[in-house]
Amino acid sequence: MLAASDAVRNPAKPFVTTVSLNEYKGGKASDSSTLQAYSRAEPGGQFRTLLRFAAPARDANKLMLKTGNDLWFYDPASKASVRISPQQRLLGQAANGDVVTVNFAQTYQASLAQEEELQDGERQNRRAYKLQLEAKAPDVTYHAIEMWLDRENYRPIKARFLSESGRLLKTAFYRRFKEELGAVRPTEVVIIDGLDPALVTVMRYGEFQARDIPDSWFQRDYMARFQAE
Repeated sequence: MLAASDAVRNPAKPFVTTVSLNEYKGGKASDSSTLQAYSRAEPGGQFRTLLRFAAPARDANKLMLKTGNDLWFYDPASKASVRISPQQRLLGQAANGDVVTVNFAQTYQASLAQEEELQDGERQNRRAYKLQLEAKAPDVTYHAIEMWLDRENYRPIKARFLSESGRLLKTAFYRRFKEELGAVRPTEVVIIDGLDPALVTVMRYGEFQARDIPDSWFQRDYMARFQAE
């Protein structure tokens, strides 16, 4: 079920997409960021991702690279790449590990908790399978996840992300499903803070394109030579 849900969220072929992040506090927009994401699945199913910051201007052409469970950040001003944590906040409620392409079935052990009805991100009632996800390694973004998948097609509906102590960090709703690269995929994720529901970040995906991505783009040493198209 989890692998099928991964296939709904992520194209199997190499692709590029635009990721827009918008932060809201009490319903009012407070900050935003736009990134270009280049992703490719490796043998075994996990993705490598190169992210180029496009906006705001102060962040333009900064890079973030995910390879394996390693995450690297490159700032052209300092010409240095440093290792960063996937748990570190990128913007609002979105962490670094939220914007890179991830197949959960590769990094979490899933078990079926129950079948239940819940409201999706469009406030429609859905019959869903609730899965319990436990991290296979300590260096992933979240220690545990509760995820609800549509019973009919395994599309992700909702997820709750938990700390090692079991504290709710954030809740996400997957919305605005559209045909993209051969499948109907969520193009918007609404992320709600686990402590203050007035803190919301909306992550939108658009401009999907299939394309060949050179292996060199996923090498840490190449980040200083990367040129935006």
